[in-house]
Amino acid sequence: MHSITPTINGSKWHPHLSRKIIAPEILPLKMAEFREKKAIIITLNGSFDLLHAGHLKILSHAYDLKGENGIFIVALNTDDSVHRYKSVLRPIVPLEERLQMMAASFFVDYVTWFEEDNPIELLKIIRPHIHVNGSEYGENCIEAETVREGGGVVSIVEKAQGLSTSMIIEKILSLGKVDG
Repeated sequence: MHSITPTINGSKWHPHLSRKIIAPEILPLKMAEFREKKAIIITLNGSFDLLHAGHLKILSHAYDLKGENGIFIVALNTDDSVHRYKSVLRPIVPLEERLQMMAASFFVDYVTWFEEDNPIELLKIIRPHIHVNGSEYGENCIEAETVREGGGVVSIVEKAQGLSTSMIIEKILSLGKVDG
């Protein structure tokens, strides 16, 4: 199991950030607590490498769905997972730092992570009431069946045009060609 120690480059995380982290092994226990409180559970997953305004759009959408009794959980792909489904050169930002950035978001209540190539097993544990996904994946995204079987619905957010980590990387690389 991939363990996260709440430090960045040897520095401890701010306590506000540390308390937002839910290790996968304690996720079932936390979900039982949330369900006991009758919380509306909202989920979103992804690598969130090089956080950008498109990410903020989908995070704010999920936050707006929470209402007063909602819990918004973001699940991040581990570095190995991102290597397998994107590229061995990705992610640019390692998991621990992506966790910290996501935990620092005003919109996010909790952050966890998953080692698999997709979040299906994690979503079986969480059983969200609402799972948020980008329009590029559509209503029948890979998570949809699992979410619906658990009694939830999928909420689609229109993709912010011209914003993606891949496009940012391409732009950075092209700057080197212009300057070089």
